[in-house]
Amino acid sequence: MTTNAPSAPALHGVLAMFATPQALLAAVRAAKAQGWTRMDAYTPYPVEAVFEELGHHRSKVPLLVLAGALAGACGGFGLAYWSSVVEYPINIGGRPTFSWPAWIPVTFECAVLLGGLAAAIGMILLNRLPQPYHPVFNVPSFAAASRDRYFLCIEADDPKFEPRAAREFLSGLHPLEVSDVED
Repeated sequence: MTTNAPSAPALHGVLAMFATPQALLAAVRAAKAQGWTRMDAYTPYPVEAVFEELGHHRSKVPLLVLAGALAGACGGFGLAYWSSVVEYPINIGGRPTFSWPAWIPVTFECAVLLGGLAAAIGMILLNRLPQPYHPVFNVPSFAAASRDRYFLCIEADDPKFEPRAAREFLSGLHPLEVSDVED
């Protein structure tokens, strides 16, 4: 007869809570110096130095906005051209049907419309929103990340990851708290 003993829950990583952004930045630098490569930081507001240390790249949203605005401008201009020159040409006072100055407002408005939509949709998709669940939400103290605390998580998929070693390393950085993050 076999018994099914409950197995330990899978670990997402080890999370440390810090009181200041300077302490978090020092922890990130120390972790990089020790060879940790898979880690993430959680802060109540953007801390550029931390994200630069972690190797986060610039946002791709401006490129998406540019592409959306160019597509909108071309689409608006093309629609005005098609409707005024190709499909419904009307001779008014002997003026040319290809009267592009009259189409500038339509071109501009379509560029703004699609640029704005690209910004909103791009931000949502690139931030992987909505994200109703993430393993760090299981840590009770993580609620402070949206108020006044700074967190560093060394993730379990780091090649160097070993739970005990990660806990000891993070504890040596003098955080307010160190927690295991279960999947």
